[in-house]
Amino acid sequence: MIRDAEALWLDIVEDVRWYPSPHNSQPMKLRPISETTAQIYYDLDLGLPAEPFGIPFAHVCAGVFLESLSVVAAARGYHAIEALNHSEMDFDAVDRLHLIGTVRLEPASPGTRSAAERRLAVFRSRQTSRRPYDNRVVGEEILREASAIAAGQGYDFRSTANARTVSSLVQINQKTLFSDLRNDAVYAEIMQWLRFSKDEAAAKADGLSAETMIMPGPILRFAMRNRRLWSFPIIGGLIRAMYLRTMRGVRQLGWLEGPFAEPAHYLEAGRTFMRVWLFFTERGVYLHPFGTVITNPESHADFVAEARIHESGNRMAWMLFRFGYSFTPPTAHRRPATSMLLGLLPEGHIPTGASHE
Repeated sequence: MIRDAEALWLDIVEDVRWYPSPHNSQPMKLRPISETTAQIYYDLDLGLPAEPFGIPFAHVCAGVFLESLSVVAAARGYHAIEALNHSEMDFDAVDRLHLIGTVRLEPASPGTRSAAERRLAVFRSRQTSRRPYDNRVVGEEILREASAIAAGQGYDFRSTANARTVSSLVQINQKTLFSDLRNDAVYAEIMQWLRFSKDEAAAKADGLSAETMIMPGPILRFAMRNRRLWSFPIIGGLIRAMYLRTMRGVRQLGWLEGPFAEPAHYLEAGRTFMRVWLFFTERGVYLHPFGTVITNPESHADFVAEARIHESGNRMAWMLFRFGYSFTPPTAHRRPATSMLLGLLPEGHIPTGASHE
């Protein structure tokens, strides 16, 4: 049984480890209980809690992972049945593994296998593109389908191709980087995940590499290690110009709105975002999240005002991203599948705090 459990879950993790995560920190862990059941955890030591508003995105990441796991399992002939724990994350907790829930694999209808394998192929081809885009506008039919996918989960997908609005939001995103670097905690967090050379990126197999950020490693290293120089007119202007060059050709921005007030919302938000992302990938459209605009309170307020978004009650705009067409971006590394797998527990062990959905 132990060997069977290891074999199946290792096979699944070989694919699911390519899920996207903030700063490519890869915080999700999986502990097999049996051949078809596993506990899912978020590793708090790999989270990004420097900004309190960024903490909910740990659950968003978990939702992205759960959707990814569902796609991978379906291609192997299984439905992923979830029993989720909706407790808040405490980044000061002694236990550094926060239980997300349990996933049980049940055999799916053989008739669904071919469609599931096509969806897996889309998942495998998904990438974040920080390259300049090519000025083409994504068509209305694709936008309507993306809206329908989001609506099916209780969320709204909205977008703009207004040149003035797009330029303003790109500028807000750029200013957010400067603002975040003045925050010592956020700066330390960012520096933890930057990889300045191809060798470093390959060796650590995580983080934000200079290559995927389309910046020369030595220049990025100098700029980040001398953040106070960013306030100088000439150096700051050069860094701004270098960043904005990667935004050439961006014609459209999109965002997602909906319930975002508690862990259950955050998990579904992540699931929704991944479904939209995979749909865009299927249609040949690349995407690049502007996460810091959401987690930085001042930038979030500027974004909401510029896009004329009405937030009330438990509903908010919780994701902003550019989307469009570009050349294939560099591949971001991932840690080996074995790094995601925790030691086996006795068969039949049920985690505390889990409730069936």
